[in-house]
Amino acid sequence: MVDSGMANLAVAPRNSLLTESTNEFVTAPTAVCWRNGAIVPLEQATVSVFDHGLLYGDGVFEGIRFYNGRAFRLQAHLERLVLSARAIALEIPYNIEQLTQAVIDTTATAPEPNGYLRLVVTRGAGPLGIDPSRCHSPVVFIIADRLQMVSERVRSEGARVIIAATRRLGADGLDPRIKSLNYLNHILARMEATHAGADEAILLNGAGRIAEGSADNIFIVQRGELLTPPVIEGALDGITRQVVLELAQQLGIKTREIPLAPYDLFTADECFLTGTGAELIPVGHADGRKIPQCPGPVFSRLAAAFKALVNQEVFLPETSLL
Repeated sequence: MVDSGMANLAVAPRNSLLTESTNEFVTAPTAVCWRNGAIVPLEQATVSVFDHGLLYGDGVFEGIRFYNGRAFRLQAHLERLVLSARAIALEIPYNIEQLTQAVIDTTATAPEPNGYLRLVVTRGAGPLGIDPSRCHSPVVFIIADRLQMVSERVRSEGARVIIAATRRLGADGLDPRIKSLNYLNHILARMEATHAGADEAILLNGAGRIAEGSADNIFIVQRGELLTPPVIEGALDGITRQVVLELAQQLGIKTREIPLAPYDLFTADECFLTGTGAELIPVGHADGRKIPQCPGPVFSRLAAAFKALVNQEVFLPETSLL
């Protein structure tokens, strides 16, 4: 429903109820929202229909996991948010300390201790047309809700991935380090996966090399060595990706960031995906080819280490978030 130039903020359909009579999504009671300085009732969590974030995808965002009521790697997420905003000349009206407090307030209000945060900064309302110079009031909101990227069956048996025909936009067009609101490139790839009956799509860059998944980074293992594409190949500089690289170093697993071709994926001993929403997901099949080890020994070691790290960090004193 649109009222006085405002539109309801969407939350994850997985956590919504579809009414038979109107085909309208009704927000589930697990969601809460912080908007421009305060927790607001969901029916008041609105943005203008003239907001350039809605009209043109002009804005940036972060997805953040929280466990036991505490955000995981919050400072890394906020620093990336600030850099993304700076890259598109978008001034966030709150500093990192204020955003940290906003996240703490949001997770404290959430009805469940574990969940997912979507922190969004839009360009704000302005006249029709793509010129952002007349948008003077950026909007910041945070949604806390459940998020389940894949089923428990996929986590135990492995995901089925395809190589998408949709190519990842090149760094010479839009740098992959900018986490912008415009995800159409990835949505088209995910649609391909859905139509093919797969769980995820892998995007190639313009040169035909592996970039990333539609919502995650990709790792492969060959002869005990952990390999992942460098950011310059079109991969998002993922927070979970960086955590996995750190854990691999601590565990003595040899790791390299190198360009990868589809051949490397098809002949890998192991493969897995990483992301804030995905966490760590093993891959069992790639374009119909079975990955020999799923879940493999390297993945299993890293998944256990990741779980231990989360347990360690979320039980730190609250002041560690500031």
